[in-house]
Amino acid sequence: MTAVRPDITPKQAPEATNFPTGFLWGAATASYQVEGAAAEDGRTPSIWDTFSRTPGKVRNGDTGDIAADHYHRYRDDVALMKQLGLKAYRFSVSWSRVQPTGRGPAVERGLDFYRKLVDELLDAGIMPVATLYHWDLPQELEDAGGWTERATAERFADYAAIVSGALGDRVGMWTTLNEPWCSAFLGYGSGVHAPGRTEPAAALQAAHHLNLAHGRAIEVLRAQLPAAAQTSVTLNLHQVRPLTDSAADADAARRIDAVGNRVFTGPMLRGEYPEDLIADTSHLVDWSKLVQDGDLATISRPFDALGVNYYTPTLVSDPVAGADYARSDAHGSSDHSPWPGSEHVAFHLPEGKARTAMDWSIDPNGLYDLLMDTHREYPDLTLMVTENGAAFDDYVSPEGKVEDPERVAYLHGHLDAVQRAIADGADVRGYFLWSLMDNFEWAYGYSKRFGAVYVDYASQRRIPKSSAYWYSDVIRRHALPPVDGAV
Repeated sequence: MTAVRPDITPKQAPEATNFPTGFLWGAATASYQVEGAAAEDGRTPSIWDTFSRTPGKVRNGDTGDIAADHYHRYRDDVALMKQLGLKAYRFSVSWSRVQPTGRGPAVERGLDFYRKLVDELLDAGIMPVATLYHWDLPQELEDAGGWTERATAERFADYAAIVSGALGDRVGMWTTLNEPWCSAFLGYGSGVHAPGRTEPAAALQAAHHLNLAHGRAIEVLRAQLPAAAQTSVTLNLHQVRPLTDSAADADAARRIDAVGNRVFTGPMLRGEYPEDLIADTSHLVDWSKLVQDGDLATISRPFDALGVNYYTPTLVSDPVAGADYARSDAHGSSDHSPWPGSEHVAFHLPEGKARTAMDWSIDPNGLYDLLMDTHREYPDLTLMVTENGAAFDDYVSPEGKVEDPERVAYLHGHLDAVQRAIADGADVRGYFLWSLMDNFEWAYGYSKRFGAVYVDYASQRRIPKSSAYWYSDVIRRHALPPVDGAV
């Protein structure tokens, strides 16, 4: 079976409303959110299995035990992807399905699922894009300390070797981590994500060890994969804006940029942690002991593309009386902050902006600004929009259809932002819609629908929404339709 390789030729300027030649059109999912089969073929609990079974952690007590049953329905799902014209499918591998304890040899039955999925994608002419880690750490590793322990980074390198050894001849694009900010700061800081810990120092330790895991995985991938294979990491970079032009609000934005963005981009892309981040958090961790000799050289190993996930901008200020910090940062309600060292910063919802079902403001200019800011900071860096989408209150009409004009408008606006960024010089090579289908939306359970394809969880029936057909038309055109096609 021949792997489908990403186009790595130099980018070309767009003509009229067209996207550049070779621009990659895809959609994304994550293992725990769609696979189900939580206890089949040797899979053991991950931290999300444990977290979702803990009373009060996930809305309605939902779990990913069945999810969208992708494990059993992947052939039909790939056929649907082909029908929609997708050129790439970004999926993640369940660590505890492949290596149940996070240590030792692989379970071949677990690897076989991904072998079959990849073969099905290749047969359909769809490029498989594999993410090694999308938050589902094997519970046994968490019991040993999880991401607060350096040893977890080494276990991740072993796991990366197993998966790339099994799939490296057929998968041409690899991502080490998805949104390590969420893993570290929502998982160990605010506790709204698994494993649900609320320890500011632990969140910073986890961030460093996730960085280290990324670097070690890049080393492994480069040693094992064909030369043409592409490596990447995906970050949910925060497009941080100060509420006013005051010096105090500018410092609030600096702080959130440090602990929200530069805690990863600094070591990964510059080989250093920002001095202001260290100063802001030195009362929580001793960075001189946390970061050991050789760590930064490992973390800053070169990779081929940076995946950028964007949903909504982040508006901050110096403390304001009455501001509800926990509910305004778009990351879930908690009495504990995911911003260690900057817990006092206030977050705001911008006025006059439409919002999604997540209560996130809709602002395509935020994506344009994020891509351009990243391009200006790292002009030689290749970018991919690896997640972008929105949740709305979708429902099936009496005619059996799901009309979602709000999502169509959202996607049109954000794809236009991508196109403008490309025209202005940003090297953006692809776009992955989040998500292919409705799924388990982490702490929100099944109450939020991000999919372009509606999933009736009782029957597992798939119903493409109007946004799926609209996106399919964009892919076919390789261009955006006229503006009035967005509503």
